Amino acid sequence: MYTGIGASAGIGIGSAVIVKEPSLAYDNKAVSDVDAEKKRLAEDVDLNIIAKNTSGFTGADLENVLNEAALLAARRNKTEIGEREIEDAMIKVTMGPEKKTRVRSDKEKKLVAYHEGGHAVVSRYLKTQDPVHEISIIPRGMAGGYTMYRPTEDKSFISKTEMLENIISLLGGRASEELVLGDISTGASNDIERATQIAKAMVTKYGMSERIGTITLGSDQDEVFIGRDWGQEKSYSEETAGVIDEETKRIVDEAYNRAKQILTDHVDKLHAVAKVLLEKEKIEADEFEKIFAEE
Repeated sequence: MYTGIGASAGIGIGSAVIVKEPSLAYDNKAVSDVDAEKKRLAEDVDLNIIAKNTSGFTGADLENVLNEAALLAARRNKTEIGEREIEDAMIKVTMGPEKKTRVRSDKEKKLVAYHEGGHAVVSRYLKTQDPVHEISIIPRGMAGGYTMYRPTEDKSFISKTEMLENIISLLGGRASEELVLGDISTGASNDIERATQIAKAMVTKYGMSERIGTITLGSDQDEVFIGRDWGQEKSYSEETAGVIDEETKRIVDEAYNRAKQILTDHVDKLHAVAKVLLEKEKIEADEFEKIFAEE
């Protein structure tokens, strides 16, 4: 997701999730419960898909999504809420309304197109990542664009490999900027923050660093910075804090290099995705997959 200068994104489309998600059965029930009598869902609406895309939403969040979907259906002269309305409503609730009236230079549009294209292309070549569902370079809220993924299964846990590939995917935007444009921007700030959080959690919480070992360092209540817990008494030495820094940096650096290598190997696909984004501003899943059909 491309964010502007100083922007701090909250719930990001396609965010890497490192916490246990609510069960699909629970979410499905929540969706059904919030589906008030006055809201009519079209027959093609799949509650399983809605539940997957809104995992972690509260009842109030779901109600906001369905209320917004009902408004969209009315504006589109529909008597029922379809899957498209729910999807558009979900994006609007989590990221804010589209800012189509915002004037952007061709240079900025190109930057965002390659940034989002970088996320999408890198994810396409990582086995653990969900399929790309939609890419947009239309500004929303604090984001200049986004890449949306559609979950294919309900997950209670996440593997080390998937966490590493989440980081690689998050860094695909920055890697694309450097590779194609020869410069980097502030737009990857939220991606870098999230990648760093995952890497540090792997080292200090999940026992996924050989140097640190299978132990937990710090606590969920700590103020998290790279290797430091401000305002909290550390449960480990300064030497260990230095190792945490080194391991966190190693994981992020290796992931970044992997992202750059994927894009270097498939730069033709990156150019193709960016070209469509600059022409149409959005790419849906089917059109995205057509770009890779000849492989």
